[in-house]
Amino acid sequence: MATEKHLRLTGSSEISWKDAITQTINEASKTIDYLTRVTILEQTATITGKKITKYFVELDLCFTIDRDRE
Repeated sequence: MATEKHLRLTGSSEISWKDAITQTINEASKTIDYLTRVTILEQTATITGKKITKYFVELDLCFTIDRDRE
């Protein structure tokens, strides 16, 4: 039986929501093995004047637990 664990992460980018998602997953994958799924929970942004200046994403990142890992 496979067991999955969920982490709730927040990431940001000055480029786009897509970039914020990609950067957050890339950063998490540096220390978390067996990533399997991502759910985008929320997207928000900071506005300065009439322009979006920072994009934020809240993600539910899922990974499989390796019971045989030493």
